[in-house]
Amino acid sequence: MGFGPRYARRRVRGEGGVVLPNRLMVFSISAVALAGLVFVATQGNDDSDKAAPAASHSQQQPTIGPRDNTAPTITTAPPSPTATATKTPKPPPVIDKAKTNVVIFNNSNVKGLAGRTATKAQTLTWNVVATDNWYGTVDATTVYYGKGLKYAAQSLAEDLGIARVKPAVAPMQADRLTVILTADYKPA
Repeated sequence: MGFGPRYARRRVRGEGGVVLPNRLMVFSISAVALAGLVFVATQGNDDSDKAAPAASHSQQQPTIGPRDNTAPTITTAPPSPTATATKTPKPPPVIDKAKTNVVIFNNSNVKGLAGRTATKAQTLTWNVVATDNWYGTVDATTVYYGKGLKYAAQSLAEDLGIARVKPAVAPMQADRLTVILTADYKPA
């Protein structure tokens, strides 16, 4: 009793004996197709090659140099200078200070700081609707703004000499600018 071909184990479908070569074949075909696409795509980018045959009436045979085993690289053309030259920057929106509501809070031990700052803002035509003390902790003097009020907040901060401008947080109202003054604020 020998263990000849009659007793050899037969492969059963699903053991993966055929799957690896099929996957390898699909991968190889995909790699060749991708390399072909890259080759075609990079051949059309060189404008100097297209202009030279039109100027010369003699036909030249292309020379084939040694093959480089590195993969070709795909580069994108820089944007045309005319596209950026025609765009003009959008001017900032016009801010109506008299219609922009402002509340000013004192978050320092300096008495009357919010009131004095409110007076200064009002002389600059800002619509100060309230002043009060802020009960909480703020790291530095800040102008907080709600949706659509960023440019107004930057303008108010510039008028009052405040460096920090941030989006409003709870419990601040989003329809107005909120100024919180800390001990670091030195009115100009």
